[in-house]
This record gives sequence, structure tokens and C-alpha cells, in this order.
Amino acid sequence: MSILQELEFRGLIKQTTDREELEKKLSEGRVTLYAGFDPTADSLHVGHLLPILCLRHFQLAGHRPIALVGGGTGLIGDPSGKANERTLNSPETVAGWTESLRKQLSRFLSFDSGDNGAMMANNYDWLSKLDVIGFLRDVGKNFTVNYMLAKDSVDSRIEKGISFTEFSYMILQAYDFLQLNETHGCTLQVGGSDQWGNITAGLELIGKTSGARAFGLTMPLVTKSDGQKFGKSEGGAVWLDPAKTTPYQFYQFWINTDDNDVVKFLKYFTFLERSEIERLEQEVRTAPEKREAQRVLAREVTALVHGQAALESAMNITKALFDGSVGELTAAEIEEAFKDEPSTELADEPIALVDLLITAKAASSKREAREFIEKGAVAVNGNKMTELDAVLRAEDRIEGKYLVLRRGKKNYYLIRFK
Repeated sequence: MSILQELEFRGLIKQTTDREELEKKLSEGRVTLYAGFDPTADSLHVGHLLPILCLRHFQLAGHRPIALVGGGTGLIGDPSGKANERTLNSPETVAGWTESLRKQLSRFLSFDSGDNGAMMANNYDWLSKLDVIGFLRDVGKNFTVNYMLAKDSVDSRIEKGISFTEFSYMILQAYDFLQLNETHGCTLQVGGSDQWGNITAGLELIGKTSGARAFGLTMPLVTKSDGQKFGKSEGGAVWLDPAKTTPYQFYQFWINTDDNDVVKFLKYFTFLERSEIERLEQEVRTAPEKREAQRVLAREVTALVHGQAALESAMNITKALFDGSVGELTAAEIEEAFKDEPSTELADEPIALVDLLITAKAASSKREAREFIEKGAVAVNGNKMTELDAVLRAEDRIEGKYLVLRRGKKNYYLIRFK
């Protein structure tokens, strides 16, 4: 399959400009393309994965990707898909976030692949050098207000109002495309479908400035079959930074994918062969209770984003919490497993099991605590506790730091010791 046919199979094409011409250009030799990522936080999230992986697909097909971090446009704010004005962040904050995003993006592309080695760029390098008069004369003159008002990103904001700052965003992004076209021969921009107006503005500017031929391609915005927003979990956004969303939490996000979404996400977010995806699609139809497709999806994406060691740790934690063998986990894995869960901190001294149940709020009274113990419903660090007068000491803790109390099959409580 050609690269466009591959993307089509995966459902990764929403719109293209001059499809036949683009197909021809891609078949004739190496094409340089780019996707932009504005630093609106100190980490990318799973919603950014589609354009990142699209760049990777093109690189695997022999083309040269540019990952553009918007250190300049990040100071302005993209109105696309936003009902209200963004809050402007300080230059120091945006500069810090820009560096964080550069490091994250470097994990997904190969920067030493010879002729198609990826490039990293920051549009602050050229946008910060523009002077107002030169920009208005040389760039702004190419856009009519009527043309800009017709773009969805602007039109959707007219009723509530849009500042001149955000109104100008599409021209700045168009200028990015022109710069990359002139300096690196970049002829293709890819992005989410909400970027269509900004992308076509770049084509307009390139055409009017140099007459060069350039193209645009957008991917669909990711949706879930139940109508919920993709990329959110109970703890909020699912980040690519392991300090914000641990590999275990990341793994759990994917393994909990609905049957109605899992095949689509396998196509979107993995590099599995078509035959393997079709096999898993058949499994979803014939044996959905096995959830094999979800496990494969979780493994593939977690390994891609966090690496094999982090994946193995996430799978270890998952298994331990499922079968109760938490005593086999390391202290670091305990921290990861219970990162956003409530925990109880106690002084470094022995504590009776009955008192522990009450202190951790696993039982409401000593009578109830004793009932749970007598029924065999209590375990500490994976060991069933049946003695009513049991006392937990330092040697019972995981690495001297933690006790993991379980009541029943699914109720876990973490106890930390000072």
C-alpha cells in the first residue's frame, strides 16, 4: 500500500487538498512534511498522539518529518476548537513548556535516519524576529478579512467575540508553513481536522508568495462511541509525561477501551500489520469477554510511549492488583499503583490489625473489623490475615515503607509510614 492507502485503511485521513496530486508527489520521491504542537501545558497528552504517529508513518514510508513546537504561536493562542479566549501565559512559562514538548516529541521520531531523518523546529526562532510593519505589508496583505472570517475557527467565535490576537493566529501559522517551505522544502502540513482552516491559509500564502505547490492533510478528531470525550480518565487528562500520568495509569486507560472503540484505536494508535488488526477484530466479535484486543492495544501504546520496562512494570502492577499478590511489588510500583488514590500516613510504630482497619477506614468499628478478619476478607501485602490479635510491625512492610490493606476482592487501602 502507498502511504495514503495505509493512512486510509487506518481511518487517519479526514481531508486532503488535491488528493491525486499529493499521491503522485509522494510516489515520486521523498517529501518533507510537518505538524505543529503548541505548548499549552508542560506535557503532551494522548490527544496529540494522532499527528505524532502520522509523522512517524510518513517517516517509515521514507519521507522526512518536521516536528514544529510553537514557542511563538504558544504565546498567542489558537482559537481552533475553543469557545473562549485562551489565558495568555508568560514567555518564561511558554519557553519551559516548549523545551518539555521538544523532549517528548524526540521519542517518537528518528533523528538519525539519513536523508529522511526527522527535524525539530521552534517557530519562536522566526516569529520573534518579525517587525509589525513588515509583517502587515508582506504577509497580512495576502489575506482579506472576508477570507479569514469564513474560517470555522473564527466564524464559531464571532458571536462571543474574538480578540485581534487570536484572530491573527491563522496568519502566523500560515507564515510557519511558508518558512518551512522556503528553508526546508516542506510541502505538506498535517494536523487535526480542526486545523483545516489554518492549513489552507498556509497554502494560500505559499501560493501567493512563491507560487510553489504545497498540500494539506488532516486527521479526524478522536471520538468515543459512548459520546464521552477521548483522552480523559477519572483523574483528568491522560498525559504522555509519566510524572503526570504513570505508565500503570496509562496502561489502564487503554485496557479499559470499549469494545466498540478498540479496533478503531488499534488502527489509530498502533503500527500493527493489517492482518493482525483484522484477526483482533474477529476476536472482538467472537470472544469479546477475553478482551485480547484491549490487552494488545494497551501493550502496544504503553511500550511506544513509555518503553518496554515501564510496560512490564505496568503489567506487573495490573496482575498484582487483580490476583492480590501485591507483596511481590516494589515500593516504586506501589507508589505508581496508588499515585492518585487516598492513603493513610502513620507513625513508624507497630499497629494492631483491628486498629489498622479502622484507621484506614476499611471498617467503621472494632466489631466490624473483627467480622471482616473472621470471614477471611482481609489481606495485608497479599497475605490473608485471620488472627484477631495480629500486630503489624516494620518487618511486615514493603521495603519498610508500605502496607497494602485489602478488604474483600477489590477494596485496597495504602498505608504509608513516616
